[in-house]
Amino acid sequence: MFNKFWGWYERNYKFNLVFTSFLFLLQIFHLYWLFTEVILFRLTGRSFFFLEPIWGQLSILFDYSEIPALISTSILYIHFLRQKFTYKSLLYLIFINIQWLHLFWITDEYVFEHLVEQGDLIEFTPWLAWVAIAIDYLELPVIYDTLKESIREIKKYLNKKTV
Repeated sequence: MFNKFWGWYERNYKFNLVFTSFLFLLQIFHLYWLFTEVILFRLTGRSFFFLEPIWGQLSILFDYSEIPALISTSILYIHFLRQKFTYKSLLYLIFINIQWLHLFWITDEYVFEHLVEQGDLIEFTPWLAWVAIAIDYLELPVIYDTLKESIREIKKYLNKKTV
C-alpha cells in the first residue's frame, strides 16, 4: 500500500509540490497580519495593519489552510528524506510538525485574548502566547524552501517544453 502511495506521489510530485507551496502562500498573509496587527501592537501599542478589519478575520480563516499545508508538507519532506537523508529535511519536518502543537494548544493572539479576557478556559500567561506565536514563524524557512523548489521545478518544466 505504501509503495503504491509513494509511486503515485512520485508521478505527481510537481503538482503536489506546487499545491503545497500555494497553501503556504496563504500562510504568508496570515503571518503578515499576525506581525503587523498583533506583535507590533503588543510591542508598540499601535497596529500597523492598515487593511480593513475584515482582512484580519480572513487571515484567521487563512490560518486554517495550515492544516492541509502541514499534511502535504510533511509528506513532501518525508519524500525528500526517502530519497536522501539530510538534516535540513529532518529539521524542516520537525518545524512543520511542531505547528500541530501550536494549532491545538493556542491559536495566536486572537484566541489568547478571548481565553484571558472572557475567562472561559484556563488563563494563559502572556509568555505562552509569545511561544505559540514564535512556533507559527518556524514555517518561514519551510515556506521559502518549498517555494524555491517549486520555482526550480517550474523552470525545469518550462525549459523542457521550449526545447
